[in-house]
Amino acid sequence: MALIVQKFGGSSVADAEKIHLAARRAIAAKEKGNQVCVVVSAMGDTTDHLIEVARKVCENPPKREMDQLLATGEQVTIALMAMAIHAQGHEAISFTGGQIGLVTDNSFSKARIQSINQKRIFDQLSAGKIVIIAGFQGVTAEGDYTTLGRGGSNATLVAIGAVLKADVCENYTDVDGIFTADPRIVKNARKIDRISYDEMLELAGLGASVLQTRAVEFAKKYNVPIHVRNSQNETEGTWIVAETPKMEHIVVSGAALKKELVRVTVKHVPDHPGVAAKIFGDIAAANIVVDDIIQNVMDDNTANISFTVEHGDLHEIKPVVDRLVKELGGKTAAIYQDGLAKVSAVGVGMKVHTGVAQRMFKALADGKINIQNITTSEIKISCIISKEDANRALQIVHDAFNLGAGK
Repeated sequence: MALIVQKFGGSSVADAEKIHLAARRAIAAKEKGNQVCVVVSAMGDTTDHLIEVARKVCENPPKREMDQLLATGEQVTIALMAMAIHAQGHEAISFTGGQIGLVTDNSFSKARIQSINQKRIFDQLSAGKIVIIAGFQGVTAEGDYTTLGRGGSNATLVAIGAVLKADVCENYTDVDGIFTADPRIVKNARKIDRISYDEMLELAGLGASVLQTRAVEFAKKYNVPIHVRNSQNETEGTWIVAETPKMEHIVVSGAALKKELVRVTVKHVPDHPGVAAKIFGDIAAANIVVDDIIQNVMDDNTANISFTVEHGDLHEIKPVVDRLVKELGGKTAAIYQDGLAKVSAVGVGMKVHTGVAQRMFKALADGKINIQNITTSEIKISCIISKEDANRALQIVHDAFNLGAGK
């Protein structure tokens, strides 16, 4: 008997018909002799609708109250999914995050999972029931609702899989798996059969929206295989697994694009120990994620420090940076530049192959796309570019490495 955790995203439970289809998948897995847990998102565009209503009521709603509101979306879906399974002649029980003791920290809207009490889940699985769990949400130690950020149901999926020691986590979406690039932008994008945790971590952090970064981190840490597949067909999807030597033969596995970036430049920062730690410590305390940090030392014993953030974080980071500028005094000033994007190439094969960066840079140059910043890791190369060049740049990078040509 295997233990399977399935997750159905919002598009896969958007209406009654799709909920019944998802229920049939869970039942089919149960009828094969498996124990089955199901994690669900809010139906369709429910979360976006709730955010829209909240903005009409309050221009800048408190994060705690937003989490109180947004957590209701999944509560609707879990009950409907349990009802659909009952209607098809099988037993199911639904739980909110709080009801299974999914405890998070106090970072409202971007909470991190700290612990899960698996006893209640195991008790119901042992009783022969399919267990339905609300994704995207948890509670603090004090009992306040929290949400896990965009794509947070994926984090719930893998966290549940890890704590239950599941044999596989099946992530059902409205696409056939992980593609070499966003197929909505790159028409010759190809489905990837197998990809490593590290490659998926990079792609998720660089704009690939199928999986949240924290979900992949959980999967890698606890070695939980993830199978990303389409809820509307029986096609084999993409397996996210531990790296194998065979994967290094593929130089680049995928290309990713992140739009709507803002570059923050803090100019004339005093060039002495502790200043950078102070700047990024205050930003971290505000729960803002930064990327692509670059420091240039000037002739006047000051430095210019630049970094990028997502455009949605601009209204939160601006007061933090403006306060830091006042505290540092002197000629220190902040500049905010929007209209940026980041295009990236990812592949574990970069560790053993040369010339990858030159190939990418030449392709962008031939396409008359200016590179503003470059960042690298052992398995990725990223370029900051103008947002107006974003889609074209993704296609150029994808074609430069022949990603649409197959294995």
